Amino acid sequence: MTICPLCFNKDPLSLTRGPDARAYRACNVCRLIFAEPQHHPSEKSEKDRYLTHENGIRHPGYVNFLKQAIVPALPFLNKGMHGLDFGCGPIPTLSIILKRMGFACDDYDPLFFPGIPGKEYDFIFATESFEHFFYPAKEIRRIKDLLKPGGLLIVMTETWKSTEAFVNWNYARDFTHVCFFHSTTFDFIAKTFGFDIQVCHHERVWLLKKQPGMVSNSARSV
Repeated sequence: MTICPLCFNKDPLSLTRGPDARAYRACNVCRLIFAEPQHHPSEKSEKDRYLTHENGIRHPGYVNFLKQAIVPALPFLNKGMHGLDFGCGPIPTLSIILKRMGFACDDYDPLFFPGIPGKEYDFIFATESFEHFFYPAKEIRRIKDLLKPGGLLIVMTETWKSTEAFVNWNYARDFTHVCFFHSTTFDFIAKTFGFDIQVCHHERVWLLKKQPGMVSNSARSV
């Protein structure tokens, strides 16, 4: 039985056509579209794919791409805050940009930088990471627990608009992209995981503020 990896809904999960031969399911509860688990890429194929990207601080196009997420977040950030780049890839870049702006920022990537310091963060960036999550509920819960109450989660990912457009959507052609979010999916995430959505005028950037009363699991265990 196929279960939605975000809201754990079991039925109905209708089959949805995508731009490739993978089998996709659409959840009518949280509106996540996801590739069925048999289409999850192997660790080696993921690594090989990411290593083909021209990333790094030396590439102005990539720097400008990341600034699409950084600029909307700046009004919420103060000097002295400490953040995390969740899913930084093989060549950390966003953390370097932020450090040049006066913000401390650690790097995490499950394939390239798997260690996370044992601390809570004032902000967490997840730029072009959510679509790679095999199990988004697990990863979002993990991110929430890494954030201080009132901390900011900055997500950058393209959102799908209609199932008709999804059939020809280039964003879904990347075999490492396995989960696709709708604008209403972020409403579900905010309500379920304890975030408040902040105003952002960039269509692929979401600013989620952890509700002040939400204490992390790590804090509860102290």
